[in-house]
Amino acid sequence: MMKSIDKPAGAPRPWWREPMMWLVIGGPAIVVVAAIGTGIVAWRGADRVVLEAPSVNAAPSDRALEPALAARNHAATPH
Repeated sequence: MMKSIDKPAGAPRPWWREPMMWLVIGGPAIVVVAAIGTGIVAWRGADRVVLEAPSVNAAPSDRALEPALAARNHAATPH
């Protein structure tokens, strides 16, 4: 029969059992995962590019872009 040997009181714990290590690794890991998720959402949900203003006789769905075009043009003009 083998005797169980206890660890000395000052023996270091493995790195994955240290709470501070999870704070050091966990914070940046969460940021990386969030950045990848944000990139995927931006890539898949990108809006279509509007090159010219819709005409007055355009379909109602195209006329819905007029406020966005006005804001884009306003933001691009010098003050």
